[in-house]
Order: sequence, then C-alpha cells, then structure tokens
Amino acid sequence: MADEQVPDTPPYPGFDMTRPSIARTYDYLLGGKDNFAVDRAFGDRFVHELPGSPVIATDNRAALIRAVREIVATTGIRQFVDLGSGLPTADNVHQVAQRYAPETKVVYVDNDPIVLAHGQALLAENDHTTVIQADLREPKAIYDHEGTRRLISFDEPVAVIFSAILHHVNDDEDPHGLFRFWADRIVPGSHVFVSHFRSENDPRSAEIEAVLQGSLGRGRWRTEAEIRALFGDDFTILDPGLVPAARWRNPEPPDELGDYQRLIAAVLAVKK
Repeated sequence: MADEQVPDTPPYPGFDMTRPSIARTYDYLLGGKDNFAVDRAFGDRFVHELPGSPVIATDNRAALIRAVREIVATTGIRQFVDLGSGLPTADNVHQVAQRYAPETKVVYVDNDPIVLAHGQALLAENDHTTVIQADLREPKAIYDHEGTRRLISFDEPVAVIFSAILHHVNDDEDPHGLFRFWADRIVPGSHVFVSHFRSENDPRSAEIEAVLQGSLGRGRWRTEAEIRALFGDDFTILDPGLVPAARWRNPEPPDELGDYQRLIAAVLAVKK
C-alpha cells in the first residue's frame, strides 16, 4: 500500500472520519494516498484477513480502462456518465477517453465529499469534465443536475458506467430499478458497462460479503443470472459476454485465474 497518505485530520468541519468510505478504501487498495486511517484499517482487513483479495480492485480498474478505450475507439460515443466514480487515480475515464477523442465529455458522480473536492481541483481547467456529489440511489437528482445537463445530451448515445458500484446497493434499495432508470433514458446505440462482484456460492464470496456488510452495512455478491437480468431484452451484450474482469477484452489474459479473480466480473452492452 502507499507509504504516505493525507493527514488524518478532517478536511472541513462536520466531516465524518469515524466510518470507512468505499471510495477511499478502494483508493487505498489501488495504492493511492487520498484516504484516512479508518479507510486503511478497513482495507487492511482484506489485505491481511483475505490475502489475495485486493486483486479484485486492480482487475476491476484495468477492465474499466479497457472498456472506456474500446467505446471511444470503436463507436461515435463522446459522452460518459460514471456513476460511483470513486477518487481520481491514474487513467481516469476522462483521461483515457480524451486521449483518443479530446472532445469527449465526462460527468463523474460520487457521494463522498472527498471525491468532489479532489475532482474539482483535478478538473478545474477541463471544460469537458465535471464532478457531482450525489447518491447513486437518487438517480433523478443526478439526471436533472445542472452539471449533467451542461455536458450530456441524452438525445444522443451516451456511455453509462457502473464500475464496481451496483454490488454496494443492497437488494432492498432496488439496484435493478436504479439500473433501469438510466436504461430507460438513453437512446439506442448507447453503451453500458457494468463490473460486479460475482458469486459462485463459494466460501470466499461469503467471507468478503460478511466483511463488507459488517463494516459498511452493504456489499452484495450476485450470481451471473442476477447480473445479466439487469439488462433485460432491450440490450445486446457484447463479446465476450459477462466474464471475469481479468479476462474481459484483455489482450494478455491470465492462463489461470486466482480464486479471488473469479469473483469480479465485467460486461459491456449496447442498447438496441
């Protein structure tokens, strides 16, 4: 993990540093520095209690980078909405997309105030990109937000990113309904990328789910059937389908997958 992190002092009054954040813990597991002691302690549970499990974060990030590159390089889509984007790190969505098409517009959405603060600083001179502090579970507020409306035209194809976020929506929070909110508002030709904890009904899935639920009160492993069901009949799932993130359109896929690598899957689909 990173040797240096941000000081463990509240960034502003009222900020809750007693609970770990999904975004900051993910940042820590990726070797970032935008995290606090509570996030590192939570991340270390995966490092020490479930050795090998942080590969889930790195495999997921690599698949996201490949997905963004694929969308921009092979389609005319030049606008992205990244829901539950997390903290800025190397090769963010806008950096990958704008490397191939500088005119690409990106809206990042996360409910962690640290994401907003860091994102605003990072993107201060990028007119094609913005960061919105909002909750995935309130999609209409995101859809109607002035930042979204300024950059995104929903009359044209758009790429919607659900990278490692829907598994943090519990069943009683209606993840299917949240997905369908966006699916119903994008035009044909739009792409949706999803990466998700994939359950094989095995002990490791249950172990990590228990850690997440015990510390964050959320984290739901879902079966392949449950993940595919999000798309319904109005999407075409593109090759290679729903597969482990380490193998999703990876030009150098691993010959054999580790146990934890099997537990994060990725899929890209296009609206009919």
